[in-house]
Amino acid sequence: MAEARIIDGKGFAAGLRARIATAVDQLRTAHALVPGLAVVLVGEDPASAIYVRSKGEQTREAGMHSVTHRLDAATSQEDLLRLVNQLNNDPSIHGILVQLPLPAHIDSQTVLAAIDPAKDVDGFHVINAGRLSIGLPSQVPCTPLGCMLLLKDTVGDLRGLHAVVIGRSNIVGKPMAQLLLQADCTVTIAHSRTRDLPAICREADILVAAVGRPEMVKGDWIKEGAVVIDVGVNRVPARDPAAAAAGKTRIVGDVAYAEAASVAGAITPVPGGVGPMTIACLLSNTVTAACRAAGVPVPAGIGL
Repeated sequence: MAEARIIDGKGFAAGLRARIATAVDQLRTAHALVPGLAVVLVGEDPASAIYVRSKGEQTREAGMHSVTHRLDAATSQEDLLRLVNQLNNDPSIHGILVQLPLPAHIDSQTVLAAIDPAKDVDGFHVINAGRLSIGLPSQVPCTPLGCMLLLKDTVGDLRGLHAVVIGRSNIVGKPMAQLLLQADCTVTIAHSRTRDLPAICREADILVAAVGRPEMVKGDWIKEGAVVIDVGVNRVPARDPAAAAAGKTRIVGDVAYAEAASVAGAITPVPGGVGPMTIACLLSNTVTAACRAAGVPVPAGIGL
């Protein structure tokens, strides 16, 4: 069989951001509406700081209103909740994202529950999770949304296909399964307690791996011609022994890419697959939230 088609998430995300910028310009012209995103960072976690800076840059590049609140790691939960409430009541802000992880003295669930569900552009609020589960309009978590956009672009009609999702997290696995069900797939959710996981994976027309275990999914787990979406981002030692000894690392997914690519019909690389879609979908969710708040149609081409 020929080598799998590489699903270019980086390229797709760039195109999505361009469509979002066009949509934002149209909303400003036609409705005097400028979507606004507020990101809250508590503490100085280096990875979070880089991610937050990238979110701000891409928000502004799309012509949107961007606000970043950087709080000291010692900020109390009460002060953080007070800020969230202020943002809930700010009409210029349509999306609120509190960057995780939070310091140990702050309860993440309490903070996430305090965000207005209409402004919950991460899609983590229990109301959005519930609305998604029964097929009502909701804010959809960004990574599953990105996966679905890539799948629809790659496969087209998903009806009747058997999708296997490895992983049952609230952030990826469960919402991913709900979206696939809404697309009329037959869905199996597998996890660490699943018996004979390789055999179940071999039944999948669509295989979504979101478990956080480096290269766990092997080539012989994959049905010939299947579409493989690798959500994993794992740091492992560099291939070169000297570099590894010096502490150098490389990033791999949850799928053994070289093995899988020789069997699958299409596959996302890591990096360059699902990852770039996350911020692009955050922008999409913010535009959607702004349109719903203003009672205007959501522009076509920026979501499902």
